[in-house]
Amino acid sequence: MTTLNQRLDQLNERIQTACASSNRALSEVLLIGVSKYQPGQSVAQAHELGLTDFGENYLQEAAEKIQSLGDKPLTWHFIGSIQSNKTKVIAESFQWVHTVDRLKIAQRLSSQCPEGKVLNILLQVNVDNDPNKSGASPEACIDLVKQMSNLPNLKLRGLMTILSQDTDPRVGYETVAQLHAELKGELHPAFTAAWDTLSMGMTGDLEHAIAAGATMIRVGTALFGPRE
Repeated sequence: MTTLNQRLDQLNERIQTACASSNRALSEVLLIGVSKYQPGQSVAQAHELGLTDFGENYLQEAAEKIQSLGDKPLTWHFIGSIQSNKTKVIAESFQWVHTVDRLKIAQRLSSQCPEGKVLNILLQVNVDNDPNKSGASPEACIDLVKQMSNLPNLKLRGLMTILSQDTDPRVGYETVAQLHAELKGELHPAFTAAWDTLSMGMTGDLEHAIAAGATMIRVGTALFGPRE
């Protein structure tokens, strides 16, 4: 059975190879360890091995984990679906929220953000219009980006996507990257510098995501092993 250290080494090698194949610097891609269903001990071990960023899908589980690991300099990313009654705890507990897909959620996160805190958010886009997936339609993104970028206490950083299983990842991720570039042209110049993030790619398709320009990849199984 492979250890966490071995899996992280293998994963870093995949990322390095993908970056080299795409003529990208390794520093351009941030690995987020998806730690849902993983004990805090595994997160602590991954941090000891050099990982700093972790993604959680379920708020109650995440809140307990974040509190128990509060003595470590970790960056927490919320990557699950967002219910309106959970936005206050999300705004208080996380530094990044990847799954904002409607204006109401962004407004609530902004109004409930602790004083002095700026929350990084990503607009989740459903690029293949899958009815079983969350995310705004590509057509709705221009208006949402303009509205969300003006909210206080939030910094809109870019796009996030989860592709449908039957979508060719090469095509899907290229489409999201193109949309990201188009939306930057619609932003007020004051906000374009912060528009720098593409969160896309997971264990099975991270090479395609990196080739398309992903700056964050979210990996669970290849890092922590099969979930119980």
